[in-house]
Amino acid sequence: MLDANLKTQLQGYLTKVTQPFAIVASLDDSAKSQELLGLLNDIEALSDKITLRTDGTDSRTPSFALTRDDANISLRFAGIPMGHEFTSLVLALLQVGGHPFKLSDEVIEQIRAVEGEFNFETYFSLSCQNCPDVVQALNLMAVLNPNIRHVAIDGALFQDEVEARQVMSVPSIYLNGELFTQGRMGVEEILAKIDTGAAAREAAKLNDKAPFDVLVVGGGPAGAAAAVYAARKGIRTGVAAERFGGQVLDTLAIENFISVQETEGPKLARALEEHVKQYEVDLMNLQRAAKLVPAAEGGLHEVQFESGASLKAKTVIISTGARWREMNVPGEQEYRGKGVAYCPHCDGPLFKGKPVAVIGGGNSGVEAAIDLAGIVSHVTLIEFDDKLRADAVLQTKLASLPNVTVIKSALTTEVKGNGQKVTGLVYQDRISGEHHEVTLDGIFVQIGLLPNSDWLKGSVELSPRGEIITDSRGATNIPGVFAAGDVTTVPYKQIVIAIGEGAKASLAAFDHLIRQ
Repeated sequence: MLDANLKTQLQGYLTKVTQPFAIVASLDDSAKSQELLGLLNDIEALSDKITLRTDGTDSRTPSFALTRDDANISLRFAGIPMGHEFTSLVLALLQVGGHPFKLSDEVIEQIRAVEGEFNFETYFSLSCQNCPDVVQALNLMAVLNPNIRHVAIDGALFQDEVEARQVMSVPSIYLNGELFTQGRMGVEEILAKIDTGAAAREAAKLNDKAPFDVLVVGGGPAGAAAAVYAARKGIRTGVAAERFGGQVLDTLAIENFISVQETEGPKLARALEEHVKQYEVDLMNLQRAAKLVPAAEGGLHEVQFESGASLKAKTVIISTGARWREMNVPGEQEYRGKGVAYCPHCDGPLFKGKPVAVIGGGNSGVEAAIDLAGIVSHVTLIEFDDKLRADAVLQTKLASLPNVTVIKSALTTEVKGNGQKVTGLVYQDRISGEHHEVTLDGIFVQIGLLPNSDWLKGSVELSPRGEIITDSRGATNIPGVFAAGDVTTVPYKQIVIAIGEGAKASLAAFDHLIRQ
């Protein structure tokens, strides 16, 4: 199952296992069960502390649990965790085997103190770059607390469950049989939902913090660069982010980050966070900004957060980035996660053999259509303009695919559904004015980004598109308030540009401080 190179790497990791444990497999006569058995045999052969048993009786086959005699651990993979989930498997093997956790003592104790019964089920796809964060977080929590049990389920392999539960977006997390949430989540975010007093306790801690010299609001590439440059000046620096990594976390392949030939968004986001943590930066995650209160003459700027927390600073750098642009048509919100999706790499496998639509004819839309064409039965690409805007090479590839229909000069006007899932969409022909309905099971929206600047209305000057207006130094119209990255009017929303803009805004903020 594993090639020689992968076996060598895995064997190196498994030397860190200190506690003997067992893999208990539940198998049947299917080819997938034999494939899983091959993988588990390979793993057992790489460590004398791992024992493989094939007497499992779980109803999901193929699947396997990781158990340890001296610990009450309920952790199971249903399916074959390769692709993006191979890292989740390796981490689970290490953690069940006694390897230390990369968490603060405070978070570990918080997980261990959670009371109640928490039976989690996570549906993932092997091509989803968002899913491993959820799977790894819940696996870790299951190792630490016997009240928390977790099963990670390959949705493509267990289609009957996916159909029965109407799972149309991954990761989809169920708790005690009910939908808990969808989308990327880490340990702290999950804890905040199941430990109801956590958010209030964290807000109280933030309110007690002393003012910062530089407060960075947002944790994407621009925010990370701003924090590093500020901290290197030896000034008191804080970063408050809704989720560290920002939009990069939802990016698959990155091939234009200079000096790095190829990487993935989540990997780059981890590298950014690790770089920031090399310095004395106060990193505050899960904090969504709600309001900016500019400083009075000689005073401090204040940023208020939805959690109830409030932070003050001499200077502020806003780097809250952007989010997927929505169609804003009837039915879109009602069927979000029930057929309306924004990540074809994550959710595409759930629509295997089914008809779908892609909205948008730019690079993102055409790339999505090309990727989906290899999975689904048919792709209908709908473009508002009278021509596609994607690169010529992408258009050529798209035109060569037999199961793709391109409709131009079309305005999507409604998402149709049966109350549980998407059944189609309605578009208007912009030339004739006629309305047409397309029957399908999924809609992938790829029409660009919107700046995360709603919380700034009435304080910082914004462009008609909602972007923060900045000068050549990243300064806004408010002295001491700077901005950088995709939330600003700076053209070309690229990671490498955002990082440069973050560094520039940080240097400008330092220059402002020393001149006051």
